[in-house]
Amino acid sequence: MLRGYYAATSGMITQQRNQEMISNNLANAQTPGFKADRSATRSFPEMLLRQVGSTTVPTTNQLKFQQNRGIGSINTGVYQQETIPFFEQGPIRETNIPTDMALVNGELPDENGGLFYAVQAEDEEVQYTRNGHFTVDGEGYLTTNEGLYVLDENEERIQTNDLEFNVTPEGIVQVDGDDFPLAVTYIEDVNELVKEGHDMFRLEEDGVAALATESDTSFQVVQGRLESSNVDVGRSMTDMIAAYRVFEQNQRVLRTYDESLGKAVSDIARLG
Repeated sequence: MLRGYYAATSGMITQQRNQEMISNNLANAQTPGFKADRSATRSFPEMLLRQVGSTTVPTTNQLKFQQNRGIGSINTGVYQQETIPFFEQGPIRETNIPTDMALVNGELPDENGGLFYAVQAEDEEVQYTRNGHFTVDGEGYLTTNEGLYVLDENEERIQTNDLEFNVTPEGIVQVDGDDFPLAVTYIEDVNELVKEGHDMFRLEEDGVAALATESDTSFQVVQGRLESSNVDVGRSMTDMIAAYRVFEQNQRVLRTYDESLGKAVSDIARLG
C-alpha cells in the first residue's frame, strides 16, 4: 500500500515542476530570442519482484527446498529527469530600432547546431545569446540590456560611440568607416549549452564552438528587427491544463490511499 503513496507523490512533484517550467515559458513569451524549455520525464528504475519461500518434499525426513521465483517488475513512480531548451528559431518582427539585430539562420551543417551572438559575461567568460535587443552604454560600447558587452570576431568590445552605425547582412558593424564583424558563433551541438538566465547560455567544457564565418554555415543579420520568443502560447496553456489535471488525479489517488489506510487502522484497532 505504501508503494502507492510514493508513486502518487512522485507524480504530484513531477507535475508541479512541469507547471513551474511552463509558467516560466509563458512569462517569457514576449522576451526576444527566448528559447522555451521542454521537460523529459521518465519512470524510476524498475524493481524486480520475486517470491521467496520453501517447499517441503514428502519424505521420511520432510526435506525442505528453498524457492526463489520471479513474479515480474514494477515501477516506483515518475520524475522530471531534465528540462531541455527548444532551439527552433522564433518569428522575426520589425522594430526599426538601430540597435536591434535579428540573427536569421541559413544553412547549418548539422541539425543539432545553432548560431548565436557572443557576449562577454561579468566574469569575462564568453557566453552566447539569441537575444539581439542590444543598446549602447554610456561609454559608447554595444551591450545587451543587462550591460554585457557584445563581442567582435577578435573577442573585443565593439565601440559605436552612439546610435549612428550600420549593420550589414553579413554581421559587420560599420562605424565611421571602420568595420567590426560580430562574433556570430556556430555551436556544433546546442544540447551542450546551459541556461544562465537573462537569455544567456554557457557552453560546457567539452562543447565545440567556432566562428560562423569559419564554418560551413550561412546566416543573415537584419538591423532594426528582432527574433521573438519561440514559446507557443496556445500549446503552453494546453500543457499547463493537462499538467494540472494529472496533478489532481494523483492527489485523488493519494487521498484514496489515505482513507483506506485510516479505515484499516480503525478496523484493526476495533477487532483488537
